[in-house]
Parts: sequence; C-alpha cells; structure tokens
Amino acid sequence: LWKYLQQAYVGYRLGGARGVTLSAGLFLSPVGPETIPISETLHWSRASLFFGLPFYHTGLRASVPVSARWTATVAVFNGWNSVVDNNPGKSVVAQATYTVPDRAVLSVLYFGGNERPTGAPEGSPWRHMLDAHLTLTPSPRWTVLVQANAGFERPRQGAAWWLATMLSARLRVAPRLFVAARGDVFYERVPSGAAPIFWPVAWVASGTATVDWRPHPQASLRLEYRHDHAADDAYFGGQVTGDGSPTAPFVANRRAQDTLTAGMTTWF
Repeated sequence: LWKYLQQAYVGYRLGGARGVTLSAGLFLSPVGPETIPISETLHWSRASLFFGLPFYHTGLRASVPVSARWTATVAVFNGWNSVVDNNPGKSVVAQATYTVPDRAVLSVLYFGGNERPTGAPEGSPWRHMLDAHLTLTPSPRWTVLVQANAGFERPRQGAAWWLATMLSARLRVAPRLFVAARGDVFYERVPSGAAPIFWPVAWVASGTATVDWRPHPQASLRLEYRHDHAADDAYFGGQVTGDGSPTAPFVANRRAQDTLTAGMTTWF
C-alpha cells in the first residue's frame, strides 16, 4: 500500500518561528533538485540521476534555521527507497541549504549508511554519498538546475564508487511558452563479483529537449525528445528475448534509445 503515497509525515516546531522543526514519516528525498510532480520540473522525464539515486525515505528529521538564509537539517532514515528497512542499520543525513528568495537555492548534503540487504554477498559496507545541487532563477525568463553527486563503499570484493552530474536550463520565450534542455552522465565502478548499485552497465547518459506550452496557469502541454546512451546494452528494441517473468526477464539488446513523448499535466 505504501506505493500509493508520495509523502506522509507529521511535525512539531519547538521554540517559535526560528526553533527546531521535528518531523517523522515518509519524505521525498533531499538528494537532487528534481522532484516527482511533473508540474514542478523543467521536463516531462527525469534525469538519470533521479532514477538512480534515492527519491524517498522514512524516518526522523530535524531542521533549524541557522540564519535568514541558511538552514541545517539532520535525519535518521531507513535507507534508500525503503519504508521498511532491508537491514538492521540506519542511514544518517546532514544537509545545509542556502536560499535567496526567488533567486537561488543551494543544497550540500552527506548521506551515509549500510544500504545492502541483510546477507548480501557484498557484506555490510558503509555507503558514503555526497550531493550538491543548485537551482538558479537569474531572471523571470531563465531557470537553471545543476547537480553533482559522488559516493563510494567498500564491499568484500573491493572498492565501489560512482560519479554523476546533470545540467538543465529552461527559457521562457513567450508568456505561455517555454523551451528547455538537459544533459546528464552517470558513471559507476563495480568490483568484480559485486552486484552494481545502480546500473547493469558502467555508465549511462542522456540528452533531453522539451517544449512546454501553458494554455492555462495550471495546465501544461509538453513535447519532449530524449536520447539515452549506455556503455553496453541497457535498452530494448526489435525482437526482445524473455517474457518479463522472474525466470525469463527481458534481455536488453540496444546501447541507445530515442523517445518522443507528448503529454499534458494539470495541478491544483
């Protein structure tokens, strides 16, 4: 039943407007600038970093405004994309956020914990992740998103690490018309004999272009072209082997794919 929820938490503020806010429940991840609702993103699809990195957590969180623009947050979670933890350990988060109203939001974050399931051949290595992302609105016409992410762990088979980055920008060319472009790349190093954390290939990358027309302040019609590329076969085309069952999964047979998406979304 948890799959039907995006966020569900309760909180209480101690000490007035500049006090500590304590929250518990199901949260969207603080990792990265992209989020789940399409209306709050520059494109219809999400970057490779959004798909690979965690996008929800359950646990406890505490936030406090350090100054007029800086906010500090610490949290204890059940891990990556876990309502019920897959091991006895917990994950910890420390985040600093700098906000210039209507201009910029900068986040720098550390996320650490044992994310492998109990009994995994890789053992119980502590996984370290660093994430930094910046949302800029230099003028009413421009929006720019930048993200850099890196991490590592040491399973029994040797050192595993990754590097990933994303750049996205949107221009308002008319009162109701926007155009946007995005590029990303995600590289992962997996030691021999260990299961990958993210992808079945060494790297994935994508490029995306989107046209967004707003016929109404709360409606968006989007046309998006996207090209995905990988180090080896990670996509599907033509005659695909397998039937999608656990015993005969679909077998990727393409290193690249191109998609064209038309969609409409509304919000209230």
